[in-house]
Amino acid sequence: MPNIVVLIKQVPDTWSERKLTDGDYTLDREAADAVLDEINERAVEEALLIKEAQGGEVTVLSAGPDRATDAIRKALSMGADKAVHVNDPALHGSDAVQTAWTLAGALGQIEGVELIIAGNEATDGRIGAIPAIIAEYLGIPQLTHLRKLTVDGDKVTGERETDEGVFTLEAGLPAIVSVNEKINEPRFPSFKGIMAAKKKEVQTLTLADIGIDPETVGVANAGTTVTSSTPKPPRTAGERATDEGEGGNQIAQYLVSQKII
Repeated sequence: MPNIVVLIKQVPDTWSERKLTDGDYTLDREAADAVLDEINERAVEEALLIKEAQGGEVTVLSAGPDRATDAIRKALSMGADKAVHVNDPALHGSDAVQTAWTLAGALGQIEGVELIIAGNEATDGRIGAIPAIIAEYLGIPQLTHLRKLTVDGDKVTGERETDEGVFTLEAGLPAIVSVNEKINEPRFPSFKGIMAAKKKEVQTLTLADIGIDPETVGVANAGTTVTSSTPKPPRTAGERATDEGEGGNQIAQYLVSQKII
């Protein structure tokens, strides 16, 4: 009966326009609708499938501002048992290494963690390194980019698909794994689940609670710095071809002029 922690993140909706702030060029999260990252929904689903088959408990862990509570409640409404929310203004602008260090510290506050499940990459940054960095900090095995996951006793097995073929990976628990979009189809929260989520425990932690020095995280201490940005150009009107018998030729000529064909 594994005790599972799922790493989740609230991200700007892919259908919303994303932009950077003028001051420190970090992602302006208030400028777009925010949602639970889709790959995290699949990670939560996988944890719930394991729980339904073998028992145990599912905890979701997220680092983010007050607004991230919405994503946490979404995961709880799917069926997760409880949540841990690391919420500290000093985290603003943290890079992947700092974020992984923070999550590793929070994981140390959760008793009996046997399996950590994450998405392979978030849709806002697409760095795809957080699970591997956490594995290094915690000194545990990592199985990443899995399309299939099996837990059997104290062993976890997964399939990773690459251009070279499909590989079977295996590790002893505790371990951290990341899953890709082929792992499953996440369930929709039921009305009962949504109502139950309102009563589930959400533990809020600050950096001080997990022993993280604020001077080691945040945009001012990040390993990378964005010094400038250029907004994408506004969309221009396209060209219209009026078909009076030569429409096909006009389209072909346009495609050739744009070096598309």
